Amino acid sequence: MSGFMGWPGVIRLGLVQSALGAIVVLTTSTLNRVMVVEMALPALLPGLLLGWHYVVQVARPRMGHGADQGRRCTPWILGGMVTLAAGGWLAALATVLMGLHLAGGIALAVLAYGLIGLGVAASGTSLLTLLAKRVAPERRAAAATTVWMLMIVGFVVTAGVSGRLLDPFSPHRLLMVAGGVALSAVGVAALALYRLEGRGAAGMPMAPSVPVPFGQALRDAWADPRARRFTIFVFVSMLTYSMQDLILEPFAGLVFGLTPGATTQLSGTQHGGALLGMLLAAGAGSRWAGGRWGSLRTWTVWGCVASGLALAGLVGAGLVGSGRVASGIGGQGWPLAANVWVLGMCTGAFSIAAIGSMMGLAGAHGPGQEGVRMGLWGAAQAQAFALGGLVGTAASDLARWLLHSTGPAYALVFLANALLFLVAAWLAAHVEARPASARPVFIGHLRRAP
Repeated sequence: MSGFMGWPGVIRLGLVQSALGAIVVLTTSTLNRVMVVEMALPALLPGLLLGWHYVVQVARPRMGHGADQGRRCTPWILGGMVTLAAGGWLAALATVLMGLHLAGGIALAVLAYGLIGLGVAASGTSLLTLLAKRVAPERRAAAATTVWMLMIVGFVVTAGVSGRLLDPFSPHRLLMVAGGVALSAVGVAALALYRLEGRGAAGMPMAPSVPVPFGQALRDAWADPRARRFTIFVFVSMLTYSMQDLILEPFAGLVFGLTPGATTQLSGTQHGGALLGMLLAAGAGSRWAGGRWGSLRTWTVWGCVASGLALAGLVGAGLVGSGRVASGIGGQGWPLAANVWVLGMCTGAFSIAAIGSMMGLAGAHGPGQEGVRMGLWGAAQAQAFALGGLVGTAASDLARWLLHSTGPAYALVFLANALLFLVAAWLAAHVEARPASARPVFIGHLRRAP
């Protein structure tokens, strides 16, 4: 186990992810609300800005390649955090400026959200790359769960503290809170990273000393059938996940008549289920590592299948709820909260298992290639998120216009989601657990090598 990172190191990286999440949640929730409510701007504006910050993350492979060539991830993580912090504060400044000069504020916001995307790309990709390099295979799912849980802690703490400090709201308070969050996040990240990685990964194989051009490294990664198939799987599964994410609360409100507070609680129910699913997948990966039920691939595949079945339940919810609304007795009669909780548990299980598999595949072809591969998959995820929200909301609007009925329209979109999750499961099942050269010889007679 020499050279592998222990749990204290994993927790320190989790603190870095928590700091990253603190800045991101300020831009995705607080600034979003300020633009729409206090500034009375169209909701489309923050939506486009968030989409832009995802599009910029197409740079993730280049960031990961930089970490590969430099042999150390810490400078890229910390540099990304500084860039992210600067973008977060500039985004707050741009929001304030929109109230005085709309065009100038929007122009500054485009720059700020671009910096946010680049900061997330550099720090997030390099952090996962460091985990892939330094965490033992049997601990990867548990390590990913720990890091993601601490990121959620960052969301919760930042939302709570900044929310209290922003009352009563004023532009000056917004700038002060954004600056405080940015400085605190960089400070926490710097302390957590201090001497964590060292000048080299002691006991671990080092990357080749001959520099590899980025274009060549990216072509090599894409030429690997497993890496290519996993990239497609990540895109399809994350597209499907993000499609349902933005339409679930409107669906609950329109079809089941739930209030804004009730739909927010429903979202919390989904997140609670996701947390349990993450813990189950991580626990199985650690407890039965190497066995059938400890296989990250198994949890990824069946997690996608189960997510599809849970979405099929929401198809039934749309049809049943719509029928009862038409009868004038309200959209009850379906265990909506339980259905959403199961959906969260299934998506949480498959996502953590996929991240663990990602870390294993990143170093499957030797050291020095982890970063560009993690970046490739991170870029696929970011582009899927950028597209998924648009596709999901547009599809629900189009279905409602065509069918002239809300429940069946949402049911149709959820059905498409369910089928896409089954496609994602098929893709995950066809990502080989080992390179073709590592498989026993007799398997080659039964199945063609990729």
